[in-house]
Amino acid sequence: MTDDLILNHDEKEFVRRKFRAILNVAPSVHDGFSLKRWATGPNKGKVKLSTAVQGMHDRGLITFEDIGSWPKAKFTEKGLRALKLTASDRRAFDPARYQRLLDEVARVPD
Repeated sequence: MTDDLILNHDEKEFVRRKFRAILNVAPSVHDGFSLKRWATGPNKGKVKLSTAVQGMHDRGLITFEDIGSWPKAKFTEKGLRALKLTASDRRAFDPARYQRLLDEVARVPD
């Protein structure tokens, strides 16, 4: 059961990129993150999913909201628990860069 809650290397790297502070502003883990759409080709208009996002979705860690022009992915309760478990490994998120993420995840119930 906890294997589903362990983020792999690509998933951790994806979360790091999406939730790092830029210009001292860090997005909230509860707001989710924007996804891109295919601009051309046979998948034009469909949501573009990286392997990390697809893997987290397949395991029920995130859900998709396709409202408006920018689809979003949000963490489920299971996904928030996975982030909390991942954050318990001090190597996963450097506190100097991800303190807000760590603070938010610390408040997630077990």
